[in-house]
Amino acid sequence: MTDHHPDEKKEAVEYEEHKHVEHEDEISPELELMLHTDPGHGLTSTEVEQRRERYGFNELPEKKTNPFLKFFTYFTGPISYLIEISCVIAAVVGDWIDFGIILALLIINAVIGYIEEAKAESALDALRQTLALKTRCWRDNELKEVDVKDLVPGDVIVLRIGDIVPADARLLGLGVNGEESEAELMIDQSGLTGESLLVAKKKGSTVYSSSIIKQGQQLAIVTKTATDTFIGRAANLIAITAEEGHFQKIIGKIGNVLITSTVVLVLIVFIYQMVNFRGTPKGNWKIVLENCLVLTVAAIPVGLPTVMSVTMAVGAKQLAAKQVIVKRLTAVEELASVSVLCSDKTGTLTLNELTFDKPWLTNGYDEDDILLYSFLAAEPGANDPIESAVRRAAETQLDILKDRQNAREIPGYKVTKFSPFNPTTKMTQATIMDLTTNQPFSVAKGAPQVITQLVGGDDDAVRAVNSLARRGLRALGVAKTVPGSTDKFELVGMISLLDPPRPDSHTTIAECNALGVDVKMITGDQMIIAKEVAARLGLGRVILDANHLVDPNKSEEEVTEHCVRADGFAQVIPEHKYRVVELLQNKGLLVGMTGDGVNDAPALKKADVGIAVEGCTDAARSAADIVLLAPGLSTITDGIITSRAIFQRLRSYALYRITSTIHFLLFMFIITLVEDWTMPANDAATLVISIDNTEISEKPDKWRIGQLLTLSFVLASLLAALSFAHFYVARDVFHVTDNELHSIMYLHISSAPHFVIFSTRVPGYWYTNMPNWLFTVCIIGTQIVALFFSVYGIFGEEEGVAPCGYPWGLAVLGVSLVYFMFLDVVKVQIFRCWSFEMTAKVVPTRARKNKLASRKEIMARHIETQAAWKKLSIPVEANAIAAAFTNYAQKAN
Repeated sequence: MTDHHPDEKKEAVEYEEHKHVEHEDEISPELELMLHTDPGHGLTSTEVEQRRERYGFNELPEKKTNPFLKFFTYFTGPISYLIEISCVIAAVVGDWIDFGIILALLIINAVIGYIEEAKAESALDALRQTLALKTRCWRDNELKEVDVKDLVPGDVIVLRIGDIVPADARLLGLGVNGEESEAELMIDQSGLTGESLLVAKKKGSTVYSSSIIKQGQQLAIVTKTATDTFIGRAANLIAITAEEGHFQKIIGKIGNVLITSTVVLVLIVFIYQMVNFRGTPKGNWKIVLENCLVLTVAAIPVGLPTVMSVTMAVGAKQLAAKQVIVKRLTAVEELASVSVLCSDKTGTLTLNELTFDKPWLTNGYDEDDILLYSFLAAEPGANDPIESAVRRAAETQLDILKDRQNAREIPGYKVTKFSPFNPTTKMTQATIMDLTTNQPFSVAKGAPQVITQLVGGDDDAVRAVNSLARRGLRALGVAKTVPGSTDKFELVGMISLLDPPRPDSHTTIAECNALGVDVKMITGDQMIIAKEVAARLGLGRVILDANHLVDPNKSEEEVTEHCVRADGFAQVIPEHKYRVVELLQNKGLLVGMTGDGVNDAPALKKADVGIAVEGCTDAARSAADIVLLAPGLSTITDGIITSRAIFQRLRSYALYRITSTIHFLLFMFIITLVEDWTMPANDAATLVISIDNTEISEKPDKWRIGQLLTLSFVLASLLAALSFAHFYVARDVFHVTDNELHSIMYLHISSAPHFVIFSTRVPGYWYTNMPNWLFTVCIIGTQIVALFFSVYGIFGEEEGVAPCGYPWGLAVLGVSLVYFMFLDVVKVQIFRCWSFEMTAKVVPTRARKNKLASRKEIMARHIETQAAWKKLSIPVEANAIAAAFTNYAQKAN
């Protein structure tokens, strides 16, 4: 205990006030006029009806999608339209085998999409579950129980411990019977704002719908209902978020290029043949259309959506084994491309439970002492997070409490009197009998201001509490009576409480950074708490408050730049989380969002990949694309690595499919015009790419459509050159028959592009990462089948096919195998030469020029910083070496 001289009292250290920053809702003057209801009487039935006509029922609107209409949306899109046109053409010319195959693929694609896609309205359904069902309010001078949906602005409601707040409301500072009440309500609004501590609210404060009353009771007047409430606005954000996914956009771009090429070339062939063969049997529109159908069906990527879906479904199964459940199939691909991961703090990066942190101690007491006395002064069975934290810490760390037979007894001590916490004294107090000495003593635990006053003041304690408060830690004072006295207390110390980071969070963030994923913390908690947790997690200290996101004095570009550079955001509401994700997406970044609460649901829905963590609310789970079953974020890194392997398989197939399509189009277009020759194609075995081995990227993956199409065109042109060589050598050098030529070209067009998939599956040389055995067997197996078809002319002379014999068959396969190795070298060289600088010079758009200039500026700054650091480090190192020699010399003497 510290005594103070009377003259020093003026200079005594004071407790610092840390104002709780909270989002304040604006109330329009018109609505304010309706909030003057007499608390003792309430609204009349007539007033309630009038207001309901104006504001509607206090419920979230329900929008149901017709399942049949939803299913038919999966038959739309560029690739689907072209497949449907091919289907119609096949029916018109009577090619029922092609018609059946194309129609089956179309339906399979739609069914896979329909089953895998999460229902948009499920997140809203889950939000409705968080709302209260009944409440008590004053109406017509009576206290009535009414359905929550019947509440209107101006209703006077009763809020008591354990109640779910039924609508946004303003506290009136009155007890249930209208008496004045200065007591604060303790509110748990962590599900809404993400704040880890209970929030104290008094007269004039706003309480939000679906938050929970943990302590106290008061009357409140309803200010907002339905979609105007805090939670209602979150529901609105979920409802308006229905954007096309990143993967669909990529498939659309690839599809558009292939489709445009196909339509243009097929139209040229159709017009040329109709004009050239006019008046002859070959000029019959049905025969010309049939020739065009062969070209169209062979060129369009009919199998593209199916192979992609199967590959992602296999990936989803692999992720499920790692306790990562995929709800939306395309999220598997999108997770590989995520470069920014926005993470909620409370319950995601932290445990969402108050925990005993390092205490401040005085008067010779140690950590076990303060834990024991805190436990003795803790209210048994109290449903309070602070009391629970104290009891949990003591029972975990103190030996005398670990192996108790009776949980109600404390070995060596007996509680003879207990005064529970009340809002007036702001402390709990207990009188204890020490059974070893038979001496009674008292302990007190409570607000630091009250406890320091109880012990007669202690400036060191005030400084310690201020220091803890600046770091966002909640402090509680603990005092004990001095021996031989029943009313003179001395200070034991200050316990500090914090919602701590999960044990794996620090490692997970480091692993994500190593994978090229920038992690940003987004929390509704106070700035000081956010900075403390960020420091413990190894995140940077650049934490911005919500005002930065809605600053009217800054341009959208400035705000976006701040978002990109920030390490985290504090004091945010659901709209702010949504805006952070939106701004980062506008910058062209693929954004992942993790969360567990109602307040995270809009941002989870908006993000490219929404990830709900273990123990999340139904609203978060419904809005998310991926659900983690294991606690914490550690499984996210497993998810990213697995998804990158899947991405490589998808890109490998896309590169192969585009290459083979352009190859077939180029060859068939020219050969049809020049030689009037047609040929079917093959695309069966590529489904097995879904289980192939791959190289995993160390950075977020990107499709790089320009690179993909350029490489495809180069490889396709070289393949087309090989096709022309086969055609003319076989026909003009070896003088094979027309039907033998069909067999030879069938085998060549089947094998040459198929073997290229061994090259396209990895960015480096094909032999640096050997293919999976099943993948190899399937690809080789299909070519052996094709070999038999050609060698023996299975389809027969009536179908225009004659046996070509083993010498031709083996020669064609051998050339295809050798040629893919040549194409592999071309591919590697293109990848090595390709850079953003090159694309900016070849296709110099304004955006690319600006991006290139920005990159060069950052690189120059980095080099300058490195040089300055090197200059500084030389004398520092020299000084350290000199100091080490000095220490060594001193020890030697």
